[in-house]
Amino acid sequence: MKRKELKDDFVFINHERIHLRQQLEMLVLPFFIWYITEYVIRYIYYRNSYKAYSNISFEREAYRNESNLNYLKNRSSWAFIKYL
Repeated sequence: MKRKELKDDFVFINHERIHLRQQLEMLVLPFFIWYITEYVIRYIYYRNSYKAYSNISFEREAYRNESNLNYLKNRSSWAFIKYL
């Protein structure tokens, strides 16, 4: 990890762990295809890269639950779908 202070940032780590779970559910490659496709669609809709990024379903799930360090213990499979 390049930024050593992030090693102690449990919210950041949890955010990334949520993404890892999403990737495992989708067998990695389809996750990235979906992620990029959703970004492009949302970019066309919003005409703003930050809005497009922040409205990707994977990001919405991760940001909304990153502070709940127990989220992954109770998360149901494919939970990101409710953030579409």
